[in-house]
Amino acid sequence: MAEITLRQAQQQVDDWIKTVGVRYFNELTNLGILMEEVGELSRLMVRQYGEQSFKDTDNGREMADEMADVLWVLICLANQTGVDLTAALEKNLEKKNSRDAERHKENKKLKD
Repeated sequence: MAEITLRQAQQQVDDWIKTVGVRYFNELTNLGILMEEVGELSRLMVRQYGEQSFKDTDNGREMADEMADVLWVLICLANQTGVDLTAALEKNLEKKNSRDAERHKENKKLKD
């Protein structure tokens, strides 16, 4: 499968929603679904990297799939609210590069 850009991902999700998914859930429903998906990712991460042990119900769940679920719903929300994720990410990177250019280098907590 060829790599896709964020813009292409937004278009592919939109096409899928309009053909297979019938229509978008409303924004508040999708926000709730996003929180659920983040919770499922959190559940796996605290078991993989934290102190909690896995349960039988965790079998078959993959972190990559849970992250993709989070991304899917985030893309849905972006499409519904008119957010161009490519432009938003570029703007966010610019902000981080200017605002945080030296901040993390000077953070004593991040030194080995």
